[in-house]
Order: sequence, then C-alpha cells, then structure tokens
Amino acid sequence: MKLYHCLLTLHDNVFFASREMGILYETEKYLHNWALSYAFFKVTYIPHPYRLQGEAAQKPNYLNDNNEQNLNHLNRAGVYVFPAKPLYWSYQVNTFKAAQSAYYGRFKKFGEDEAVKNYPFNYGRAKELAVGSQYRTYIMAKNEISEEIPHWIRLGKWSAKIEVSIIPIPESLIQNKSGEYLCDHPLNPLDLSDTTQLQLYNRIVMPPVSLVSQAQLQGNYYSVLGDNWKEFKQNFPSLPEQIYLPKGAFYGARYMANV
Repeated sequence: MKLYHCLLTLHDNVFFASREMGILYETEKYLHNWALSYAFFKVTYIPHPYRLQGEAAQKPNYLNDNNEQNLNHLNRAGVYVFPAKPLYWSYQVNTFKAAQSAYYGRFKKFGEDEAVKNYPFNYGRAKELAVGSQYRTYIMAKNEISEEIPHWIRLGKWSAKIEVSIIPIPESLIQNKSGEYLCDHPLNPLDLSDTTQLQLYNRIVMPPVSLVSQAQLQGNYYSVLGDNWKEFKQNFPSLPEQIYLPKGAFYGARYMANV
C-alpha cells in the first residue's frame, strides 16, 4: 500500500454552494473527497469527455457504473482520496448580479410614485475560500502513482487553481493495527468499510455526502508515528505529528454493501 501526504495551496478563490441561506451562498471550509478525486484523476483514471449529452448531462452519478464519469474507476484502480482538512483558511465575500428575467424577478420599486430603483433585485453574495488557504489530504493506492498525481488541479464552480505538493510516506513507517483509535483527519462515512465502526464524531454537513471529523472509530487502521517518523519528518515540516487512517476505505463502500 502506498500513502501520499498532499499539501494543497489555493491560488484562486474556491467556491462551492455548500449552504444557501437567502442571498448568501457559503462554502464549507472542508474540501470534499469526491470533488478532489475528480480534480486529481479526471484524466488519468476517470474518463473526461468533452461534452455530456442526453440523460447523463448535468446529473451526478458518482457510484453508478452506467455513468461514464463515476468513482468506481478509482475503486478498480485501487486509488482513494481522503477529504481535505484546513490548516489555514480565510474567506472572501463577493457580490454577484443574477440575470433579470420576467419570470424570476423584477427591479425593486421605491418612493411614493413607485419609481424603479436603479439597483438589481436579483443578486447574491458568495462566501468563498480565499487565496493562500492551505489544506492537507492523503491519497492511498495499491501501486506507485507519484508520477500520476498532478502538481496543479482545478477545483470548485470557478475551476480555481490549486497547487499540490506531495510527500510519499515510506511503507516501512506505516503500521497495520486494529482496535479503537481517534482520527483527527476528516472522513467520508459512506466510504468506510463495514469492519470500521463510527462511535463518536462531529458532523460536517455538506453535499453530496456529509463528512465527519474528530472521529472515534473501532476497526483496522494504519498508523504512522514513533521515533523513525519523527526523524523522517524533520525534513518535511508540513507533516503532522502522527497519522491515523482507516483501512479498507473505498468509494461508496457502505452504499455498495447495502445494494
């Protein structure tokens, strides 16, 4: 098993409509692993057609084999991307104007004579992750893929530019363990194997599947820590003090088990 530590640095504002509250569209501070998976491997493993037509157009089918762009391609390749944890982040709020359509809205009227105000009624505010924010994620693979992980990816509704710096974790430092453990990295509960039990966690509500953080789990897991790890990370200050990740994670693990 190959494990890669990835440091993501935003060079553009990143926007997802994680929550819509009136005219405010807010981006969650976490990055969803399914979105990251397409950003990392939409050319190397996941087909990337120039144009989608017919019933498949504009319909997300992440785990449907009948859809050309599905995450099962990565399952077959033995590749899995975890959600990204924010290390440093800030927001920028931008105001945008929506199209004026007779069936959607009108200019707002004011005054005694109901004069038309020269200000658009259809507008919104997007709360976006700002340039300079940094994230950490991990990629697991059954084979060596360091050459296939891109140095730059595009993410979000604005196709924001993100720099990727990877550090391969030596296999000799990765230990296989079983039991109860605490994972401080965000996880997708739908991707956890049936042998992994979620006991306690904080829920991160965001589409298409809510994530969990600070989870206490029971099952098989990978751990990276100890004196050899401390010696290795002296040359890589971005690495955490220790790593705990669930074993056997793959896209839609619990969904497929139920089906």
